[in-house]
Amino acid sequence: MLKVLKFRYFLVLLLFVGCGETTEKKPSEAQAEVENTDKEEEVSTDDKVILFYGNSLTAAYGLDVKEGFPNRIQQKLDSLGLDYQVINSGLSGETTSGGLNRLDWVLNQPVDIFVLELGANDGLRGIPIAETMNNLQEMIDMVKDKNPDTKIVLAGMQIPPNMGTDYASQFKAMYPALAESNNIYLIPFLLEGVAGNPSLNLEDGIHPTAEGQRIVTNNVWKILKTIVLPASVSEVTKDAAVEELN
Repeated sequence: MLKVLKFRYFLVLLLFVGCGETTEKKPSEAQAEVENTDKEEEVSTDDKVILFYGNSLTAAYGLDVKEGFPNRIQQKLDSLGLDYQVINSGLSGETTSGGLNRLDWVLNQPVDIFVLELGANDGLRGIPIAETMNNLQEMIDMVKDKNPDTKIVLAGMQIPPNMGTDYASQFKAMYPALAESNNIYLIPFLLEGVAGNPSLNLEDGIHPTAEGQRIVTNNVWKILKTIVLPASVSEVTKDAAVEELN
């Protein structure tokens, strides 16, 4: 079985409305924090790397990290005998600005597939759409500049109309627009089938339970399987590969 490589971030955070509030840090400070965190033993292999780069949704806030969708994706890859290692680089409270600041250091490692899951905290805080979109674009450009062959998957998000229906509508439309203009993969809505369902979310009503994370896993896998499964795999096998994980 492949080992999941996890970045664990231990921060003193106050939960903001959404994925938690965090203080913006300079790149050097963010790098030092990551370097000093406890990591599982890294195994040098020839496996390809899938890096999940996001906020508390990726970090499996409120759960054991093993219950989060990145680890469940690793389990799926292992069950299919696919030679991939998953790295979970989710940080609770992360905004697109914070993600942009720490990305350069994260990209020091080889990455074959980069899954970008950021923006929800921006939306819940009412950060201007143009600013969020620009940050996401800069991150996409950085990944491409580092390695043009890296496949990029953008996780689409939606927010409640707390900031107004126009803002929520523009926020939702931002993700497919970025995916189309950059010719990258898009998960239409990461929390499809989970958002708004009390039984699938923790008491805060925002972060998925373990069962909710299973559904999120399948939302991710529907797109990811088109990249990782060999072209020779039959459509029947591809369809079977999207079955819900236990």
